[in-house]
Amino acid sequence: MKTKLSPRFWCAVTLFSLIGQVAWVVENMYFNVFIYKMFNASAEDIALMVAASAVAATVTTVFMGSLSDRVGKRKLFICGGYILWGISIFSFVLIRTDLIGKLFPATVGIASLCVTLVIIMDCVMTFFGSTANDAAFNAWLTDSTDNSNRGAVEGINAMMPLVAILVVFGGFMFFDLEKAQSWTLIFTIIGIIVVLIGVLGIFLIKDTPIQKPSQSYLGCIFYGFRPSTVKNNILLYITLAAFIIFNTSIQIFMPYLIIYYEKSLGMTDYVFIMAPAIIIAAVVTALWGRVYDKKGFKFSSLLAIASLCVGYIILFLTKTTLPVFIGSLFMMCGYLAGMAVFGAMIRDNTPENKAGMFQGLRIFAQVLIPGIIGPSVGSAVLKNAETIINNDGTTSFLPNEYIFLAALVAAALILPLLLVIFKKQKGEKL
Repeated sequence: MKTKLSPRFWCAVTLFSLIGQVAWVVENMYFNVFIYKMFNASAEDIALMVAASAVAATVTTVFMGSLSDRVGKRKLFICGGYILWGISIFSFVLIRTDLIGKLFPATVGIASLCVTLVIIMDCVMTFFGSTANDAAFNAWLTDSTDNSNRGAVEGINAMMPLVAILVVFGGFMFFDLEKAQSWTLIFTIIGIIVVLIGVLGIFLIKDTPIQKPSQSYLGCIFYGFRPSTVKNNILLYITLAAFIIFNTSIQIFMPYLIIYYEKSLGMTDYVFIMAPAIIIAAVVTALWGRVYDKKGFKFSSLLAIASLCVGYIILFLTKTTLPVFIGSLFMMCGYLAGMAVFGAMIRDNTPENKAGMFQGLRIFAQVLIPGIIGPSVGSAVLKNAETIINNDGTTSFLPNEYIFLAALVAAALILPLLLVIFKKQKGEKL
């Protein structure tokens, strides 16, 4: 029997997942554009920022997820975290060459200093965002669902990155991203919205009672890394290993995707080109979670990976508008459907009353390892990429299609682990 969830729960899931993903989209896809356009950042700068943020997200989720288990109050961490998250986003309005130049008038290389400040503040922002979203909100989702409805919930949760991309693309089309004033307004709007959602959560979110762990706080932190825990939950850890490869494939190209569309392909109207692909992929992802509930992991994961790989192949081979749209559609459908399938599989195999402790492991697989390896591979692929001369005489790199070929190779490495998972699900010995 499928467990019914209240309208209040669905409202909370939709709002907190959407606004959280809007904030993450701004960070993951547009902070790169921000430092590229405002401070002429290099591919190495972008890779460093992604890696530093990934480390911050993982460490935060490990410690704060375990703390939320010990406290037993997810709502406190969700709402308080969102409020502080919004304030930290707003603080980026202060990182401008004119303001930094006045504060440090004798400093040579103001643009480089601004890049460094963005990377530092990105880590601070990530601390609050990961506390609220990665640690507490995701643990709350696990607490509030069971294996009869997790696919449906994860479908909504996993489609939100695409919906958020659509919201951000639509909103950003009204701004000239070459101007510092536009970024000031963007960070102000996003910051205020995230704060307001945190306040709304005080009235909307209902804590699900959880049994507090018997371990000490330190024991909670290291629980998921114990050999005995791995042995008792082997299917979970194999799934996490496959999830690492999946997300590494995504992170090879994702930090450079917007720059590739706009600069390399010359698609200044990429928002209009991508919007239909995003809408279709979001609908597919929402439905795909239900496919997981009905058909299981094997069927739903194989089709998701196949769609992702088809998208990579098309994007590697083509550069004109219609094929790029089709390739992006396949890629986005595979990406988000895969996120839904892996997310639901991980939740289904998370030990009961220990959701907070295992959120750190999920972030290891989703953010830390992929966030370090993926952009580094992308940066290596783009090492000898074509460069252009900007109006001020500086140079910038142009991402090329080989980031999709590298991502395809990484995606192919998932298949052996999937076969191991399928065998384990059948009860066969590994």
